[in-house]
Amino acid sequence: MFLKIRTALALLIALTAGVPSMAQPSPVWNAADIKLQLKKLDTLGSVLYLAAHPDDENTRLLAYLAKEKLYRTGYLSLTRGDGGQNLVGNEQSELLGLIRTQELLAARRTDGAEQFFTRAQDFGFSKNPAETFTIWDRKKILGDVVWMIRKFRPDVIICRFPADSRAGHGHHTASAMLAAEAFAAAADPKQYPEQLQYVKPWKTTRLLWNTFNFGSANTISDDQFKIDVGAYNYLLGKGYGEIAAESRSQHKSQGFGVPAGRGSSMEYFMTIKGDAPRQQLLDGVNTSWSRITGGEAIGTMVDKAIRDYNMEDPAASVPALLSIRKAIQALPEGYWRNLKLKETEQLIYACAGLWAEAYSTTPTVVPGYNMEATVQLINRGHFPVQLRKVDLPGKPDAAGARELSYNKFNSISQSLTVPADTKISQPYWLAEAHPLGTYAIPDPLQVGNPENTPPLTARIYLQIGGQEFLIERPLQYKYTDPVKGELYEPLVITPPVVANLNNQVYIFTNNQPQTVPVKLAASADGVTGNVRLRLPAGFAVKEGNQAFRMEKKGDEQELRFTIHPVAATAANHVDTFTVVVSCNGKEYTQSIRHIRYDHIPLITLFPEASARLVTVDLKHNGNKLGYIPGAGDMVAASLRQVGYDVTELGEKEIMGNQLSQYDAVIVGVRAYNTNPRMKYWQSQLMDYVHKGGTLLVQYNVNNPLVTTNLGPFPFSLSRDRVTDENAAVTFLRPDNAVMHYPNEITSADFSGWVQERGLYFPANIDKAYEKLFAMNDKGESPMEGSTIVAQYGKGRYVYTGLAFFRELPAGVPGAYRLFVNLISAKH
Repeated sequence: MFLKIRTALALLIALTAGVPSMAQPSPVWNAADIKLQLKKLDTLGSVLYLAAHPDDENTRLLAYLAKEKLYRTGYLSLTRGDGGQNLVGNEQSELLGLIRTQELLAARRTDGAEQFFTRAQDFGFSKNPAETFTIWDRKKILGDVVWMIRKFRPDVIICRFPADSRAGHGHHTASAMLAAEAFAAAADPKQYPEQLQYVKPWKTTRLLWNTFNFGSANTISDDQFKIDVGAYNYLLGKGYGEIAAESRSQHKSQGFGVPAGRGSSMEYFMTIKGDAPRQQLLDGVNTSWSRITGGEAIGTMVDKAIRDYNMEDPAASVPALLSIRKAIQALPEGYWRNLKLKETEQLIYACAGLWAEAYSTTPTVVPGYNMEATVQLINRGHFPVQLRKVDLPGKPDAAGARELSYNKFNSISQSLTVPADTKISQPYWLAEAHPLGTYAIPDPLQVGNPENTPPLTARIYLQIGGQEFLIERPLQYKYTDPVKGELYEPLVITPPVVANLNNQVYIFTNNQPQTVPVKLAASADGVTGNVRLRLPAGFAVKEGNQAFRMEKKGDEQELRFTIHPVAATAANHVDTFTVVVSCNGKEYTQSIRHIRYDHIPLITLFPEASARLVTVDLKHNGNKLGYIPGAGDMVAASLRQVGYDVTELGEKEIMGNQLSQYDAVIVGVRAYNTNPRMKYWQSQLMDYVHKGGTLLVQYNVNNPLVTTNLGPFPFSLSRDRVTDENAAVTFLRPDNAVMHYPNEITSADFSGWVQERGLYFPANIDKAYEKLFAMNDKGESPMEGSTIVAQYGKGRYVYTGLAFFRELPAGVPGAYRLFVNLISAKH
């Protein structure tokens, strides 16, 4: 696993710091921040919090540990939340994981903790750890947890969940089980010995469970160890309940905005391994400088620096901090020595008023091509600082020595060639294809990092008080928006040309050809080459290689290919084709995808320029559909793929009595959770059904709902779900018209489903409804509420908890056939 060798400097960076978000300006501390960091310099203790998903973490506790107790605090989330739902857009799976990664990083910037991950993929809700470990590679993920413990060296590990069914989710339970196993394995040199060329075994003092009281699940008791985390921090001007709310509210894709809490707040703990704490979480752990051999004298120096600190003149602390730095450098190499050396240097920069950043003049650059880079720095303090030199990628000594005069802005610009071996900006856990449940990570030293290591970095060499310093700054793209002002984005390393497809799924219901537009975009000047399609057996393309030429960076060109099945078939089949671009003697198969939301930095990735080819025996009798958008689903686009005319409906169409023109109306996922107008539209929708229309409502969660009257007859929503996408399905009403018109539905139509069968099934169902299917996960009783149908007046009402919002964009043939039947009625 741990085979690659890195330089000592790269390893030092990897072992002593989390990776900051790349699209952020240089850190700037005010005088109160500096005071808090001085106090943190005097504290040598660490806590690692461990759970399964984004949002599992206790943000109040993290903030209290990081900013009140001043421990090095980390959150290890086993997954990136890939399997959840998205309330801000239509990204699913790995793309949603990218959004939630950035939301977690925003939360950590708020509460002061650091963020880490394993290679586990969130594959959706799991009912028990046995199921979870059939999908996760348990050995590899346990190895990741062991690696993070050995790397972070926590004095205490805290789990969010217990290792039993009270955790409420198989991933939750699995996280606690892995924590207990890793607690022992990290201290055992015989476990994962390949890691020991980089890290040492580490024995954590204790493993605790942070018990909770969530709704009906109360696991706290007065006899448990407890601490009050509701303190108020005068330096921050906030209490930890307020900071926690700001942190948790970063989880915007989950709709987790919460109010601020103020005043006393108790957190409770049970001891799982190690001795139980009595007074503090870190009882028995020496958190002073005397924990390091030769460190006691440094502790005395730090104490004096804290006493002498003048918030109106932070630069006056620089000489004391320089002395502290020199004393730390004299210590033997070690974890706390390296960590505190870095903290001291950050304090020196802050007290000296140093600001330094590095930029590209464009948002994208190409390996082997030229770019313009700028380094900007300023000494805003009264302490003398000399610039020794600046090194840029592929261009050492880009700038020579000079005095950084007080408050004089320095800007250094250079042309350089991007090193040809610079990697494309692909998230490291998505760089290779992976099996369900576990990401493939080609570089093992990246394991745990929330993001890629910055690809291009400026190295700024300084002399301060006779001591040599090195500041590293990633090259970013900075620009000014006329509305939002100065903005930062990560610098994107891109291929010279990318190819984008309009659709991710092309559905063939017969052997008629379809046109596939391929849009090329140049990332460099003078890009030429040719394009072809790599097709699976059973399909042919009319065109061969097509040449292209784009003169300027940013130019676009569209080429069209005509694909058709070689022979007509009634079989349902899914395959994939890929666009191959030949340029500069290389072949490129990347497209480009941007994920842009105001609450996170721009995310850019380069997925394969490929799409599914789906052959399906599909008939439908209607053409015109109305669609009420839900929360982040792509069902409307999928229905257009099979020939429907789909119109998005809003206030004007619904309240203006315009529904009768539609063959069916479909309500998107979670619309009754997220759209307050549904309460007022409901009577119009029911009237549409009563007069002969067909209405299909897709799944909603059971709370909160803008109205509980979801259908013409009563039912409620449960939390029942079937997570096994291969679970057997029994047809309860084989004679119902839905099973026969316009497509003959069979058990084969439930083959090839992804992630789950369905979720939040109806319960307490009125007898006016017919239940179409029964299904269940292993060891459970059959559930009959996945899809219910009722005649109401002259029309048909359908509520379905089946996961069509996942199946249709994934190109599952049987899901299309069943969905079409649900919205098709004979008249």
